[in-house]
Amino acid sequence: MSASEIDFWFDPICPWAWITSRWVLEVEQVRDVTTRWHVMSLSMLNEGRDLSPDYKESMRRAIGPVRICTAARIEYGEEIVLPLYTALGTRFHNRHEPRELDTVKAALADAGLPESLVEAADSEKYDDALRASHDDGMNRVGLEVGTPVIAVGDTAFFGPVVTPIPRGEAAGRLWDGVLLVANTDGFFELKRTRDRKPSFE
Repeated sequence: MSASEIDFWFDPICPWAWITSRWVLEVEQVRDVTTRWHVMSLSMLNEGRDLSPDYKESMRRAIGPVRICTAARIEYGEEIVLPLYTALGTRFHNRHEPRELDTVKAALADAGLPESLVEAADSEKYDDALRASHDDGMNRVGLEVGTPVIAVGDTAFFGPVVTPIPRGEAAGRLWDGVLLVANTDGFFELKRTRDRKPSFE
């Protein structure tokens, strides 16, 4: 069986996408798959929606990290996206550091990138590229979902939303099952109420 290429869209502020991304890295260890990493934006996804003032403010702030990821990809190549996402996610989610520019600066240093990239957070310079990446992911699954979006060939889906991170062969079995249902013609949804908070262990 030939290797499968996974396309994975994420917004670095989302804890559930972070867990799914770490699961996909586990899948790479036990299945013949490789992953390409892309940005999407919860801020862009929620444009024009009726949001509470607090959530609207959180979406305004959320655009910064994903703009920085976009700038890094354009200026330093696609191979830097995963290291930067890993650095941001580790600080935002595992270490619960504030989603502020000082944290982003530290993550840039972790990824071997210059601190000057933080300037992209308040700039629209890379927004066309960000929106193109965002739309590429969302056009595959529709606007009723969020992040993460995963595509394997012509099959794309939101999720899975899971906690804690499946490891080893458990990660592989979940991957097998997700592909099975996602590739079933006419299959759209499995869902149940979340009864626990995200765990990053």
